[in-house]
Amino acid sequence: MSLSYDLLRTFLTVYRARSVTRAAELLQLSQPAVTAQIKSLEQAVRRPLFERVARGMAPTPAADELAGRVAAPLDALEELVTGDLGEPAEVFARAVHLGGPAELVCARVLPSLAPMVRDGLRLRVALGLPEDLLSALADGSLDLVISSVRPRRAGLRVEPLCDEEFVLVAAPGWTFEQLEHAPLLAYAENLPILRRYWRTVFDTRLTRSPAVVVPDLRGVLAAVMAGAGATVLPRYLCAAELADGRLIALLEPELPPINTLFLASRAGTQHPAARAVHGHLLLQGHAWS
Repeated sequence: MSLSYDLLRTFLTVYRARSVTRAAELLQLSQPAVTAQIKSLEQAVRRPLFERVARGMAPTPAADELAGRVAAPLDALEELVTGDLGEPAEVFARAVHLGGPAELVCARVLPSLAPMVRDGLRLRVALGLPEDLLSALADGSLDLVISSVRPRRAGLRVEPLCDEEFVLVAAPGWTFEQLEHAPLLAYAENLPILRRYWRTVFDTRLTRSPAVVVPDLRGVLAAVMAGAGATVLPRYLCAAELADGRLIALLEPELPPINTLFLASRAGTQHPAARAVHGHLLLQGHAWS
């Protein structure tokens, strides 16, 4: 199936703006023309891409998938067409201010951006919770935010970045049969990841209290490796420990719980360095699960 650049460009603009009216303004097209192009694309992919809601257009899962595949290539092509690419020193003239969860930023994002840093990228990183980071993005303090929840704020451009798979783990010596009495370790008192795992995999509500709470999953990982008990972690964070036997998976369900992480930026024009990081993360993120 061959899709034209114009159709994909219109789709991505509507996807990011969440509005046909706003997309038409950005593309300098009429609203009927934008609507017609979206309908043509939906016919081509044979799936609905948007649903009309009170405040604009809500993307379907098919739209999320398509945006994740085409955003980075289209952004790169747009830079070439508009002549925004230059020498690395020119592209990276401004620092990029990036926010995200500490674990993913340290385990995946910073290693991924290392080649760009060698080419001259200047990066300033803020770690924290989604709401705080998204507020900083909205007020201009940050250029990009990786969020573990889908941002719903107006004026933000939101794209799926990667999926994290959750795995129930403990140190060797623990067994699944001991899980009912094993101490549970979590990064928050209300055990959000564990509660989701119990609900999804065991179809039951987790009512136990955590034995240890550490507000950083890397600390939870260290305590579990030392034999303190069991927890649920993103697989990317403990893949090496599972591979070399320092941790074991207590259960491997056929359909493990996953969570989608999103890359958010302010709607409108980004400076060249932020655009370069934005496109790079979208391109690399699909390999981080």
